[in-house]
Amino acid sequence: MNATIETMLNHRSIRKFTEQPITSEQLESILSAGISASSSSFLQTTSIIRVTEPSKRAALAELAGGQKYVETAAEFLVFCIDYQRHFQLSPEVRPEFTELTLIGAIDAGIMAQNTLLAAESLGLGGVYIGGLRNAPKEVDELLGLPKYCAVMFGMCLGHPDQDPQIKPRLPQQVMVHQDQYQPISEQAIAQYDAETSHYYQTRGSNQKSGSWSDHISSRLSQESRPFIRDYLNSKGLAIK
Repeated sequence: MNATIETMLNHRSIRKFTEQPITSEQLESILSAGISASSSSFLQTTSIIRVTEPSKRAALAELAGGQKYVETAAEFLVFCIDYQRHFQLSPEVRPEFTELTLIGAIDAGIMAQNTLLAAESLGLGGVYIGGLRNAPKEVDELLGLPKYCAVMFGMCLGHPDQDPQIKPRLPQQVMVHQDQYQPISEQAIAQYDAETSHYYQTRGSNQKSGSWSDHISSRLSQESRPFIRDYLNSKGLAIK
């Protein structure tokens, strides 16, 4: 195992930060690492909005569901699908195709993971803020996003002021299939449910009862953001 893999395996979401800032040199390296991520067909379809204005941070924290660490983190970045610059370069670009929206979302995720991994390698921590999609139109207006540019998620970064436990992940035998899709291993899931149930009950904060299967049943039994397609369509994305 090398230092890079060790950093990946030690990932925890950090939601409490010290007041220590991230230096300009650190931020430059973090953003450069993010921009260096793989990009489908070299299209480079992601933009990052670095939000520093306190009033905007406070507004975004509320729009994301009252997540106060959006305000307190040293840095807050918003990752967006962005075909506006491509359309400016060529009016023949057709951002309305759903495949291009998928490419933009995938590219944003890859870039963001590079960004977070770079930060963690420097001893920093962070957490993704998908809650921005709770009110995408309001976030969009606040950040002044043009047509063909749509908010995906945010990311808090800073110096950790907490040391949470590492969440247990599904075992490889459940997530990795060889040659073709394999039926789910009920025994492996039952063992994982026992592990996650113990984790939820014994972690340092936000303790709760239940297992991973219980969590999945509650989260995926109904549509969480039924307005997302309309939002994307209003930005000229995922129409065809």
